[in-house]
Order: sequence, then structure tokens, then C-alpha cells
Amino acid sequence: MTKPCLPTGIRACLFDLDGVLTRTAVVHAAAWKQMFDAFLERRDGPSFRPFDRAADYDEYVDGRPRADGVRTFLASRGIDLPEGAPDDPPDRDTVNGLGNRKNILVLARIREEGVEAYPGSVRFAEAVRDAGLRTAVVSSSANCRDVLIAAGIEHLFEVRIDGVVAAERALPGKPHPDTFLEAARELDTVPGAAAVFEDALAGMEAGRAGRFGQVIGVDRVGQADALRRHGADIVVQDLAELLEGDAS
Repeated sequence: MTKPCLPTGIRACLFDLDGVLTRTAVVHAAAWKQMFDAFLERRDGPSFRPFDRAADYDEYVDGRPRADGVRTFLASRGIDLPEGAPDDPPDRDTVNGLGNRKNILVLARIREEGVEAYPGSVRFAEAVRDAGLRTAVVSSSANCRDVLIAAGIEHLFEVRIDGVVAAERALPGKPHPDTFLEAARELDTVPGAAAVFEDALAGMEAGRAGRFGQVIGVDRVGQADALRRHGADIVVQDLAELLEGDAS
């Protein structure tokens, strides 16, 4: 029987979505780059400095709520835009307008390319449930439920705390721990008895700040050292590494 290898006392597993459960982090990174490069070129002309899909995405955008990602990246370039309104059109140069443009681009890419769950993550989530542990998805994405359904894995998670839920409950996003803490609360689990699974640096910081029982970094892009510096207790390349007796 395949069993999850987790510390004694862990009763719940809290999973990020993009890059941990599904192969959508690269899709998000491409959409952010497409949106920001178009904005920067309009603003600065042909000599603009492009958005870096590795360094800029990992440091300023990955794991954060959409508007926070816009603000944080723009601040890194010394750019200050008006907030605008949540329903700003995608061609408006406001924080919300740029965020809405990125969302249109990422949804188009998902429709064209589909959504695939990582097989190792699916096996691990199934093993966790078979072992009687509680499960939740904690994502900054407002499209989380649609992605779970498209990937065929929604049934593996009891609780979903995503961008929609966070906005409804006024929960600050990662790197604040509030969304993970809310998921643990809904699972009737104290933070010390919950494990966090994240691939984003902001997610690592959220796990550390929330004092969770274990923070597992999932390194899909070669940033293991950075994940550890930002709070990971251990780092794996795939969740299948945490399965005892996994034959694949």
C-alpha cells in the first residue's frame, strides 16, 4: 500500500494549485510576460526592459493575488499606477486593468493548451486521503475551481480557499499566512498539525509565518535553495518522492 511520508502528528495537507498540483505555473508566467511586456513597451518604447519569466515571476508575482502581483512588479521598476476598479477594462493602465488583461490571456492559454495535473501529485493526494488525512487547496487564483475541474481532481479536496473566497472574506494573500490558516480552520486542524505544499517563494513565506507543522517546497524550476531560504523545511522535485512504496 502506498503511504504518504509525513511527520507524526500531521492531520491535514494544504496544497497550492499552480506548479504543485497542476502544470499551470508556466502558463501563468507566459501570460504575465505577455501582458507586462506589452505595457512596458507602450510606456518606455522599443528600448523597454522586458519582464523576466524566471527572476521577475518568481520574486514579484508567483503565488500572490493578481493585483498584488501587478503592484509588486511595478514597484520593482519604480512605476506607480492608479488602482482603478475591479471591473476596469483590460486596456486601461491601472493595477486592476493590467490584472484583468493578464487574466484574459491566461484563460485563453488554458483553453488552447488544456490543464494537466502532475501524476505524482495526484498519487500523493490520493494516498493522503486513503490515510485519513484532511485536504485543501489554497490558491491565489480566481480560476482555481475551473482549473481543478478541467484537470479532473476537484474531488480530491474537501476545502478550497482561492482568490474568490479570499476576496469574499477579506483575507490577505500570500506571503501572508491567512489563506492557509483559513483552510486549516475549515478542516478543524491547528496549524501545527497541517503541512503546506508550495512552489512559490511567497507561499514558502506564508507557510513559515503561519507556523505550520511542515512546509514542503516543490521545486519544478531549479530554485531549491531559494525555497529553503524563504521557509521550506524540505524540498522535493515531485510529491511522489514523499510516497512510501510508490512503484512508479
